[in-house]
Amino acid sequence: MSEHENRGYRRLFGNEALTFGTVFPLSGRDRATPSPERELSLAKHAEQLGFDALWARDVPTDWPKFGDTGQSFDTWPWLAWMAAHTDDIALGTASVVLPLRHPLHVAKSAASVDRLSNGRLVLGVASGDRPPEYEAFGIEEGERDELFRESVSVLRTVWTEDFPELDSRWGTLDGSLDLVPKPTTDTLPLLVTGRSRQSVEWIGSYGDGWLFYHLPRRTLESYLADWREVGGEKPFAMAMGIELAECVEDFSGCVGQWYPPASANGHRLTAGSSA
Repeated sequence: MSEHENRGYRRLFGNEALTFGTVFPLSGRDRATPSPERELSLAKHAEQLGFDALWARDVPTDWPKFGDTGQSFDTWPWLAWMAAHTDDIALGTASVVLPLRHPLHVAKSAASVDRLSNGRLVLGVASGDRPPEYEAFGIEEGERDELFRESVSVLRTVWTEDFPELDSRWGTLDGSLDLVPKPTTDTLPLLVTGRSRQSVEWIGSYGDGWLFYHLPRRTLESYLADWREVGGEKPFAMAMGIELAECVEDFSGCVGQWYPPASANGHRLTAGSSA
């Protein structure tokens, strides 16, 4: 078993079969603050139906102009709550915006959820896509590519080393401090989301998989070919939205794919495969 292959990662990518997850909020994407009780009920139902993962998004603020509130509840307590009420389904972030969060906070929160869920956390990470948030957090938008890379470096270091020494633009560790708890595996699995302003070569070298958006078939085939060249057998996961309609006899046209989301009744799914 590789250093990052915890229970959640193995649930999603442990064999060549296609796996499916679903993204919060489950009761409708336009619900800014959905009922926690309803969301939990649907999450437990998804696990019973055989879904492989529950994905929580990281959207610190609501920007109405963007047209997508995302998830109003903070990622970490939300996933910890879900962990307490589910058994085997993987728990994922889709995705934590690293330039907006100090990596020591991310490392501790993620490792805590991983421990509390007995190794079910898979960490999607991204550079962000909502310009006003950078100014709100005092971050230079043009520096988010470098901040992303340094954050990944800090995460890997504090998870794998005891009392590490590290100097980065996020701060300095002089060997007198340690990050606890550690994850259930040496390091948590990181799925780089989209490009995150990085080259495919960098993603293939430093990521444990690639999480991308819904693409047309020909474009997807091209991306997969590029990914196999740099990532080898590392998994590729894709987020997409679907609309489900009840059909009795004719199943053609019963499932419609769309991206970006265009319906309040649609739900996002994340499909992943190690193939």
